[in-house]
Amino acid sequence: MEDRSLSDVGGTPGGLGHFLIGFAMACFGAYLLSNQVMVASSYWTLYGTNAFGLTLLPMLIGIGILFWNGRSVLGWLLTVAGAFFILAGVLINLHIYFQPTSLFNTIVMLVLLAGGLGLIARALVPHR
Repeated sequence: MEDRSLSDVGGTPGGLGHFLIGFAMACFGAYLLSNQVMVASSYWTLYGTNAFGLTLLPMLIGIGILFWNGRSVLGWLLTVAGAFFILAGVLINLHIYFQPTSLFNTIVMLVLLAGGLGLIARALVPHR
């Protein structure tokens, strides 16, 4: 077994400093970038009518079947499929907008994110 030091990142010698600085840069850049994003939702519609209640039916029927018989394959299938359809419906109806910001701020955010990921990748390469 080889002797490993605490400064060995990713199983390669050295690179702990690059990894920590890169991780901090990537986290800060991702935070700044995600802070500029606004997320809004809209109503679930199917041919012009509200369809959220319709997506609840399979899951509610599945939960009812599971209360009757907890080992029912049909109950588990309906419950999991209903939960999946609800999650998919929420994601499909999201509208994501990038708030207006200056070019300088956008460049700072992207450089921090890309530079941090580059330093993390560099930390995984053996150092001499």
